[in-house]
Amino acid sequence: MNKAIETLQERGFFNQCTDLEALSAKMDEGPVTFYVGADPTGPSLHIGHMVPFFAFRHLMKFGHKGIALIGGGTGRIGDPSGKTEMRKMLTYETIDANVENIKNQLDKFLHFDGNNARAANNKDWLEGLNYIDFLRDIGSCFSVNKMLTFEEYRLRLERGLSFIEFNYQLLQAFDFYTLHQKYGTCLQIGGADQWGNITAGVDLIRRKLGGTTELNKEHQAFGLTFPLIMRADGKKMGKSEKGAIFLDPALTPVFEFFQYWRNVPDADVRKFMLLFTFLEVSEIDSICSGDINAAKERLAYEVTKEIHGTEEADKALSGAKAAFGGAGDKNSMPTVTLEKAKFEAGYPVCDLYFDVKLAGTKSDARRLIQGNGASINGRTITDVKAVISLSDADEDGDFVVRAGKKKICRIVCQ
Repeated sequence: MNKAIETLQERGFFNQCTDLEALSAKMDEGPVTFYVGADPTGPSLHIGHMVPFFAFRHLMKFGHKGIALIGGGTGRIGDPSGKTEMRKMLTYETIDANVENIKNQLDKFLHFDGNNARAANNKDWLEGLNYIDFLRDIGSCFSVNKMLTFEEYRLRLERGLSFIEFNYQLLQAFDFYTLHQKYGTCLQIGGADQWGNITAGVDLIRRKLGGTTELNKEHQAFGLTFPLIMRADGKKMGKSEKGAIFLDPALTPVFEFFQYWRNVPDADVRKFMLLFTFLEVSEIDSICSGDINAAKERLAYEVTKEIHGTEEADKALSGAKAAFGGAGDKNSMPTVTLEKAKFEAGYPVCDLYFDVKLAGTKSDARRLIQGNGASINGRTITDVKAVISLSDADEDGDFVVRAGKKKICRIVCQ
């Protein structure tokens, strides 16, 4: 088996392949060009989107060339895969803005150089398509009966599948066909829910260009999918109590991003290290054989470093140590600035927890306090009518406010 494929299998990226033996042989012959798509349905990717892009980096390490296809064209329709309802239609201006945001995020992670890694936008070839010509040339290659055998379409039929969504598979297959002709792309990778769309592209290239015989191997095409990642506690990967864990720090602050990984279930630590870090497997096994909390901290640091950079990972680690370990730098903790006058007058504790967003409502704050889950500078708050004054500040004049074991905020007065 080809070493790159072995690495993907060993690290948990492998789900299905259209022809594993032939793909392995092609990779043994030399570098291949592959692609993975991302639709710009929002202004930021979340960590669940990143599984194929971690695989992208592994394939690059073995000399293969990757294309990150951002769907400025297909995003105008929306992929029905994995969805029980039709996606919300976005304006073209919003989609274009999302494309630029996602391209910049991926550039930081993949380092586009125009050769080993490049970005592409399918708007470039989809926007100007003549629909009649497209149906004659591409639509004629598709069987509706076969499309309806794929689970993503079959499930949607029960709830209602719009005709515009029904076209999505044709467009994604056309993307693969276009990238194959333009860059020699012979492999598409993606999540397990993309299997139907990926195999449609493989089949379209076969129908249009051949590629199944020894005489026409330059037009071989393959699909490779990865498992959809779930946490051991049953939660969807990349989801927290507040929602998705985004790459954009304006949507998910770096400290919160770090803490998400620090608090994953014990059973997920090794699996997530294999998928979301580039540590060697032997080192991962060594780390996971020791203290589980140290392993979680290392996982959080490594993933934060890959997504946000070493400097931000160092700050998050230091802030976490200050918040939960008594060491580190509290300046790196999540910090809110409040008016000194409020503490001089006596700050009602429920108001305080609500104002710093450690409680969604003042009723939530009262329940937190009644459950002994609130503390300020290490002192548990038990009275819902308590007021916090400057005399409760620490030696630096700050307040370290906790809600439960995982939520924390440093308050600076001015």
